[in-house]
Amino acid sequence: MRDNESRMKNNEGGGPSWLFVVLCSLFVFAPGIARADIVVFKTGRTMSVQAYRVDGDRATLMLREGGEASFSAALIARVDPDEVPYPVPAVAGSTAVALPAELTFAGPTDEVLASRPFAGLISSVAQRQGVPVRLVHAVIEVESNYQPQARSSKGARGLMQLMPATAKQYGVRNSYDPKANLEAGVRHLKDLMSRLELPVALAAYNAGEATITRYGGLPPFPETQSYVRRILQRVGR
Repeated sequence: MRDNESRMKNNEGGGPSWLFVVLCSLFVFAPGIARADIVVFKTGRTMSVQAYRVDGDRATLMLREGGEASFSAALIARVDPDEVPYPVPAVAGSTAVALPAELTFAGPTDEVLASRPFAGLISSVAQRQGVPVRLVHAVIEVESNYQPQARSSKGARGLMQLMPATAKQYGVRNSYDPKANLEAGVRHLKDLMSRLELPVALAAYNAGEATITRYGGLPPFPETQSYVRRILQRVGR
């Protein structure tokens, strides 16, 4: 879990009242199709979104892949139309849902997963915690590529890249011990999934739950959004 709570610089100019007029003219939908728009930030970064709302000086963007990002409207330079129509994604019900253990995951075959490092231990821990084995494999592959001695520049350690605070929370003394690391990592993932929809839970695993709370959903960090996409692609979602 890497702490990537780097913030975009605040606008030093006036208020964002001009943005309200621009945003209010956007997002006309046809049944089953969303016309996305390109939000251009003052940093030069862009984001394709499917909907929005404005509360005072805060802009909340509904992301095409699910979740929301909320921040100061003054960070936005302009909003351009995206001429490419996008199918409206399926919307999950509650954000506090049962674990998706019964979902059918695509991706590597059971034989391929069984040949990967620590496959037996991963299967045992995942099944005991009630978390899909394929999902745990996907998180480990993206986090550490199955390297038990992996350590990030932010201090995340081991197979599931536990931050020191998370390791302490789950009673882990040695994050480089594969079994202890897996037990804590899978439990943490399960706890997040019990409160959040899967994409948001994965974002919280990567960026921290405090970041998810601050932005009201998926944060506007390219690293976190890429992290979520890579894991979902590996489990066929």
